[in-house]
Amino acid sequence: MSELSPVRPEEIGLSAHRLGRIDGWMDALVASGKLPGASVLIARRGQVGYFRATGMADIARATPMQADTIVRIYSMTKPLTSAAIMMLYEEGRFQLDDPITRFLPSFAHQRVAVGGNAAKMETVPAIRAITFRDLLTHTSGLTYGFMAATLVDAQYRATGVDFQTADATLGEIVEKAAAVPLLAQPGTAWNYSIATDVLGHLVAVISGQSFDSFVHDRLLTPLGMTDTGFVVPPEKIARFAANYVPSPEGLALFDDPATSRFTQPGKIPSGGGGLLSTAGDYLAFCTMMLNKGVHEGHQLLSRKTVELMTANHLGGDMASLGTRRFSESNYEGVGFGLGFSVTLDPARAQILGSAGEYAWGGAASTAFWIDPAEELIVILLTQLTPSSTYPIRRELRVLTYQSLI
Repeated sequence: MSELSPVRPEEIGLSAHRLGRIDGWMDALVASGKLPGASVLIARRGQVGYFRATGMADIARATPMQADTIVRIYSMTKPLTSAAIMMLYEEGRFQLDDPITRFLPSFAHQRVAVGGNAAKMETVPAIRAITFRDLLTHTSGLTYGFMAATLVDAQYRATGVDFQTADATLGEIVEKAAAVPLLAQPGTAWNYSIATDVLGHLVAVISGQSFDSFVHDRLLTPLGMTDTGFVVPPEKIARFAANYVPSPEGLALFDDPATSRFTQPGKIPSGGGGLLSTAGDYLAFCTMMLNKGVHEGHQLLSRKTVELMTANHLGGDMASLGTRRFSESNYEGVGFGLGFSVTLDPARAQILGSAGEYAWGGAASTAFWIDPAEELIVILLTQLTPSSTYPIRRELRVLTYQSLI
């Protein structure tokens, strides 16, 4: 893939010698059996300064990790869904403080869980309706069933509110979610949730186009993201990586490319975690964002929209507003924008970086971040679930920033 052919690192303010430390780090993770394989891409000032893939995309089939390996990016789908809904915002279809009941009346008259037990949940009326901003910032009061920490989480599991595995339509799962009490009052707490899946359904309702076709037509095609989609077609399955989980015996297969639901037509197009992509494809999206909405002369989002999306909307960091932690980000010194975490204070976050950097990660240990101050994009791809298994994102941050000249 020519777009991943790095220039001489020093041309873009990176030290080739110091970048070499990433090689040893990646090789050690693979040699120790912690990761099956991995790839790291570092771009600066509009050019790739480092790309390397090592290890296996599929251990059983001895398929090496390569530049064109297709991986499950899971929650790295969320920024693209957020960009999609903001395209409709730019068209004047809604305002950020509009209640979503304007388009999804099933979310009217919601209740909020305040106690009780598995036999009877205690609830009170929601003080106001969920807004678009609440969904984009994960302050809606929605949750995830897999969190398995609250009565509301349990009700999600009991009623089938799962956009990854359910045999139903996107709209049907959203309707199920609307019938379950909220975890917190809208706007009062940061809780990672199905909010971005609801946004995906809103894209479909507002645009009159299916969510997956909207994403394809308005984002993937203009960006040239030809290997990105909600389903891996038959002709590309040979490039589709296996997903693994840690086990006492080493890496255990979690999702086989040959039988994966990601190869099955009809899978729900999950705006919260359904996309598959490659390093080069995701670089195109990140580059568009770093360029304030412009890709190769074509404006997908306005400069002001990108600035709004990548500003902190919490009024503080996630630690001050969060009731539950999740491994895709630090919480101290990190806020949240419209679809991204946003670094507020690297010292408080206790990690190298810049104020204004925005980022997110996926459940299979993938991650990306964009640092406008350094004109920097970093993408980490691997396939190990869950993402909290090893601190590889923090380690890569150190290795990346120490390489800046």
